[in-house]
Amino acid sequence: MTTNGPATAAPRGRPRNAAVDRTVIDTVLRLIADGASIGDLTMEGIAREAGVGKATVYRRWPGKDALLLDVLTAVDSPPPLGCRSGDLRHDLILAIDYIRRRSLAKRESALMRSMVTQMESSPELWKRYHDTVVAARRRMLTSLLEDAVTSGQIRPELGADLDLLTDMVVGPVLARATLRPDAPLPDDLAERVVDTLLEGMRPRD
Repeated sequence: MTTNGPATAAPRGRPRNAAVDRTVIDTVLRLIADGASIGDLTMEGIAREAGVGKATVYRRWPGKDALLLDVLTAVDSPPPLGCRSGDLRHDLILAIDYIRRRSLAKRESALMRSMVTQMESSPELWKRYHDTVVAARRRMLTSLLEDAVTSGQIRPELGADLDLLTDMVVGPVLARATLRPDAPLPDDLAERVVDTLLEGMRPRD
């Protein structure tokens, strides 16, 4: 499970049983794979299907949105930017290839597509996912670019709008993955995007 979990309250009393958490999350994934919509799911029904008490589920998650946020992050994978190499090209390739691989996984996974589609129809749940997962990952990439500006690997004037610079890094692959779902996402796509971007971002002689 990814470390970017939802902002739920810390449990009190005895420690949570990770096996029970996993059972409940796996139950939700199975129900969605079987065709249940987010609207169909209830905490009571999930507890019944998981073979645990309703109170057990509520001790772990205050409501369905908190549980679904954990479910979505359980089928997601953490970004590779936690440890940087110091080589801007290498780190950017890792970041962009992460987006490429996740895009491929979404195309191949009906479950992930279903979760994302249904969350988009639940604005509050989608906002929580964006604020706890998407925004954190974007901050990691923005921080990488900011450090590259500070170290002189990117022209200083480009640091005036790091938000735009981040969009320029992630934009090409996201556009191809979402706006052109039939377009190829080849293995060397990240390298080609990064090399093209770096030609424009590097300090000029």
